[in-house]
Amino acid sequence: MDIRLDAISHSYGDTEVLRDISLDIPAGRIVCLVGPSGCGKSTLLRLIGGLERADKGRVLQVGAPPADSLNPLTYVFQDFALLPWRSVHGNISLVLEDHGIRGRAADAIIGDVLARTKLSDFAQALPRQLSGGMKQRVAIARALAVNPAVMLMDEPLSALDSQTRELLMDDLVELWGQVGFSACYITHNLAEAVRLGHRIVMLSRRPGRIREIVDIDIPLNERINFPADTAAIQRRLWEAMRDEARAADRELSDVA
Repeated sequence: MDIRLDAISHSYGDTEVLRDISLDIPAGRIVCLVGPSGCGKSTLLRLIGGLERADKGRVLQVGAPPADSLNPLTYVFQDFALLPWRSVHGNISLVLEDHGIRGRAADAIIGDVLARTKLSDFAQALPRQLSGGMKQRVAIARALAVNPAVMLMDEPLSALDSQTRELLMDDLVELWGQVGFSACYITHNLAEAVRLGHRIVMLSRRPGRIREIVDIDIPLNERINFPADTAAIQRRLWEAMRDEARAADRELSDVA
């Protein structure tokens, strides 16, 4: 299932947040959204997920989700959103219980996603016993349990230290190689976007418009072998983002 954004515009009161966003998120691809703070990235993710409705334009789901998908769209947040009194197994089972899946059927699904996310040995652990990186793995496993067509990932690695973030990026690349999941992935970290994104979409300063789209043809699992190419892409994105940030600062100065 693809996601298609058709001329999306949105405001909060008199503040225009997004203007004329048209974008495709193809099945089996990770599309990273980057841009200066306040450009509307998280708002756009909420519109895609149906948590808000755009003032103008349409969010379209093109094609059918997987036959066994319980939720076509599911979120992964930066704060993990785990219930502290439930084990790893229990946190994942919760989303299945919402769909009436319990017992052996639930155990089979949970066992599969725990294995994919390297958490099989921690099924009975409580969140307080886990590191930040492991908590985020649980959140990703929970999202995978419903077999979504698209994962909506709002800065999922931003709360982690740099070493853990690198390890989780490697895990996500390996996981994509196994599952081929689709994702709309928000990040402020350009290195993260270049490491994980098949397509990188840069939004301008507010109101957020598409400033640039960069498609990266280097396979995810080979990018570490092309440091010069990925560094050049990152530098190009940084120069564009820096220009947007400077323009935003000038506009604030003019108002003051």
